[in-house]
Amino acid sequence: MVRLSGFMMMSMVSFMAASLAEMMFIGRVGTNELAAISFTFPVVYTLQGVSMGLGVGASSVVARATGLGETERVRRLVTHCLILGTAVSILLAVGTWFVLRDIFVLLGAEGQVLDLIVVYMEIWLIGLPIFTMTFVGTTLLRAIGDAKTPGYLSALGSVLHIMFSPAFIFGFGPIPALGLEGAAIAFILARHLAFTLFVYCLVFRDRMLVADLGDFAKSSRDIMHVGLPAMASNMIMPISMSIMTRLLAGHGVVVVAGFGVASRIESLLVMVIWAVGMSISPLVGQNWGAGAYDRVQIATRLGNTFVVLYGVFAYGVFVAAGDYMVMLLNDDPEVIAMAYAYLLIAPVAVGANGVISISTNSFNALGKPMPALAITILQMLVVNIPLILLGDLLWGYRGIYAGGVVTTVLVSMVAWLWIRRTISTRTGRAQAGSVVGP
Repeated sequence: MVRLSGFMMMSMVSFMAASLAEMMFIGRVGTNELAAISFTFPVVYTLQGVSMGLGVGASSVVARATGLGETERVRRLVTHCLILGTAVSILLAVGTWFVLRDIFVLLGAEGQVLDLIVVYMEIWLIGLPIFTMTFVGTTLLRAIGDAKTPGYLSALGSVLHIMFSPAFIFGFGPIPALGLEGAAIAFILARHLAFTLFVYCLVFRDRMLVADLGDFAKSSRDIMHVGLPAMASNMIMPISMSIMTRLLAGHGVVVVAGFGVASRIESLLVMVIWAVGMSISPLVGQNWGAGAYDRVQIATRLGNTFVVLYGVFAYGVFVAAGDYMVMLLNDDPEVIAMAYAYLLIAPVAVGANGVISISTNSFNALGKPMPALAITILQMLVVNIPLILLGDLLWGYRGIYAGGVVTTVLVSMVAWLWIRRTISTRTGRAQAGSVVGP
């Protein structure tokens, strides 16, 4: 698990480092541009959530097939996953393009900020199929036990993203200064180059693609059995984020900009938490498929212990140095104040978020997506929305952040008890079977 987590952390931390660098460059362009990129978070996360859902479904099926030693089936599943991911992402990108302006009007964007958002997203959507293929493919590599390659390729894509961003945002040589439009172009170019190397590894190095579509329909059903609930889970979070962004927009553009900066900073440290949760998925899936239920139990226990301790550490970092982190990305005193207000409240729940991540990823790995979906619905809709609305009424934008913290802590307790009971029940049955067996 340590090895998988390490490379997963490399992948996710590098991705967020690139995202933070992009935010820093955009912050130098202007507050409207910074607010525009902040408004895009719910929609971007929704679209990326489809990619992640497909990846979760594919990882669950492939990891269990790997645990059973079904090599040829694994190769077919990898091929079918990539075909399915390509088709879904293209349809999603095209469909979203036609309703972009309407979506962001609903989120509270207007005027120049709205125009900036539309220009950025129209370009960003071109890169969605590449992002989907890369995410699904790297998830598949982890499922078959190769954590190193995805980590390196993701890091490479992030380095290229950081290198390209200032050139296209501010201009360099023959490249004109394109502002927010340039940020979207830099993202597409960087991820496309990394994707090219990924295809080389998958096709020529590992020879994982096969010309066999005979059971494509069955593979798709198996993938979507887990993938659809995972997609739903990933889409529910942006719905909650959209409502949160709409509430924050009522407090002014500066509050939205501060939230955008602070949430990116928070995500950099939280990526460690998410990496642990996602790295557990193939480990749990393979051992579950092999009948090693005690190892599944140990993995989830160690994962939960780590994320709680890390959450305490992360919050201490935000309290001690959060304002300095913000200053690295933006020099507007008002934006800095709004961002630090977020960092004093929201990161209290970092550890609790980790417990939820481990639980939902474990359920998906077990081929039990409905509990994961139920936990997400409970967190993002049933509990969170009423609490952030109440928080807004009682304490303004700070109350919105506090409502999110209370939600996460409460739901993490439910998630921990649920996955613990599920694994313990299966372990007990296996032990009972071994006692009464021959």
